Amino acid sequence: MTALTTEMMLNEIRSWVEIESQTADVDGVNVMMDTLSGLYRDMGAEVERIQGRDGRGDHLSIRTPWKLQGKYILILSHLDTVHPRGTLANDLPIRIDGDRAYGPGIYDMKSGAYLGYAAIRSLIQEGIETDLGIRILYTGDEEVGSPTSRDMIVEAAKDAAYVLVTEPARNGGKIVTARKGVGRFQVTAQGRPAHSGSKHDEGRSAIKELARHILDLEAMTDYERGVTINVGQIEGGTAENVVPQNAWMSVDLRVPTVSAGEEMVEKILSLKAYDPDVELKVTGGMNRPPFEPLPGTMKLYEHAKSIAKDAGWELKHTFTGGGSDGNFTAPYAPTLDGLGADGEGAHTLNEHIYISSLQPRFHLMRQLLLTLN
Repeated sequence: MTALTTEMMLNEIRSWVEIESQTADVDGVNVMMDTLSGLYRDMGAEVERIQGRDGRGDHLSIRTPWKLQGKYILILSHLDTVHPRGTLANDLPIRIDGDRAYGPGIYDMKSGAYLGYAAIRSLIQEGIETDLGIRILYTGDEEVGSPTSRDMIVEAAKDAAYVLVTEPARNGGKIVTARKGVGRFQVTAQGRPAHSGSKHDEGRSAIKELARHILDLEAMTDYERGVTINVGQIEGGTAENVVPQNAWMSVDLRVPTVSAGEEMVEKILSLKAYDPDVELKVTGGMNRPPFEPLPGTMKLYEHAKSIAKDAGWELKHTFTGGGSDGNFTAPYAPTLDGLGADGEGAHTLNEHIYISSLQPRFHLMRQLLLTLN
């Protein structure tokens, strides 16, 4: 078999990045699904396509040609990005600058999704069957919280022996063994409109009501506990000279543990209006549960660390505040996250990978598939 060179990897990754696939761009996401479906069918894999719903793109469930009985290795990758169509042509063209390869979604996470595919392809081409069957899920809505793929991911994790998530590496190549849980809420206020000049005393300001709650919510942030709250959006009112009748805001919660999540959700949902003449409504809850470093996950990390050591490099792990689909799987099966390429600039116009990380990460993924049993 011809060795998979770094140049070959870059050319193939480039072809994936050239298919722009922002989550809301259903056509773009589905072109990615078309591409992967064809690649895996050509290898003899079993491909199941799950039709998108609620304005989202499709998903893929793929099984290797060797479908052994019992539990399997589950690989999780998402093919949607945050970059809208046109970013490639106007703001972030694919380019190479030294050890850096730039492009929309190249770091988060098309290079990681590619590495999982490349590792499986190499095994099939060499006629190697792993001890455990391999199932791969490619989803199209991770960047917006996986609303249409979450149930599928959880069900797949329940039957998995291990879960490998190809999200990008962190902080110089570290893989992820824990993530904060994510909560999302919307707070709406309905007051009483009035002319701000002649009838100001008759009005009840929805914006004023939310302003008080913003301070309360932000004050719940506790860095020592790892709990953060962020009011990310606020909107309301109709005109400068009208006491605002309506206003709303979005709230983002991050917590390190399930118990902290339960505590904070209860606090947020129990908010009460300061002004009895204003109606306050709070909706939402945990979007992703905390990914805690359970013993099975840490044992899996030690195994991955030994693979890297045998190859001559040190693999470190980290805890991060960002969520991923690994948050859904960690309670059910040992989960390693951040197995994609190293790089920086996720979700920005500076997004890039370090080319030198491709071969080591490919080797790590391939050896995990070969040695897990």
